[in-house]
Amino acid sequence: MTDDVWKRNEIASPCVKICVVHPDARICTGCYRSIEEIGGWSGMSDAERARVMDELPARKSSLTKRRGGRRARLNKT
Repeated sequence: MTDDVWKRNEIASPCVKICVVHPDARICTGCYRSIEEIGGWSGMSDAERARVMDELPARKSSLTKRRGGRRARLNKT
């Protein structure tokens, strides 16, 4: 049974509960939103949320992943 009283008709947050901000891009590596977009999400209009959602797939490819972990850092000379 669902409670229709609490059902909201809005664009849901893209949050996937992996909240790590990329140090260079300043974008969450989980949902690809900026800190400003995350903080302002609840106050955005549907049009603003739709614009952000449309931009997210392109942001994913702009993030570079660090490879090698601790070993790679130690081997830098």
